[in-house]
Amino acid sequence: MQLCSTLRLATLSLILLAPALLPAQAPNPLHTASRQELDIIKVLVAQENAWNKGDLAGFASSFKDSPDTLFITHQVFRGFAGLVDEYKRDYPSRGAMGTLAYSDLEVHPLDENFAVVIGRYRLERSKKDGGNVEGLFSLVFEKTDNGWKIVVDHTT
Repeated sequence: MQLCSTLRLATLSLILLAPALLPAQAPNPLHTASRQELDIIKVLVAQENAWNKGDLAGFASSFKDSPDTLFITHQVFRGFAGLVDEYKRDYPSRGAMGTLAYSDLEVHPLDENFAVVIGRYRLERSKKDGGNVEGLFSLVFEKTDNGWKIVVDHTT
């Protein structure tokens, strides 16, 4: 009888502790996206398309035109105008812009007016135009009267 109780206790302990002992699993990438998530992904698809057409103004239109907009790369740029100037300086030609592709996008709604997006980017271009570049980004989106707009962009 004591052996049976000990085995039950050991089994119960194993069942309760197993999730903590197993390696963490990635979140299930397949789920039904909310309207908010879809609307934000549409902004990023439009942004990617504008970039790949060489349309820097179209690309920048996904950002909120505000002095409070932040763009963080090797330093912090404040305001929409500074962000656009930085892009024009860093990508002076169509060749320097290359071809942009986003991947591994995750939208994390914070509430009905804000969301965080994380993802990866890859910029393919010739060696003479700076070579290929890739990295990670996190974005804070705000729902505005003009749709979802990026208010913080942190790109590495």
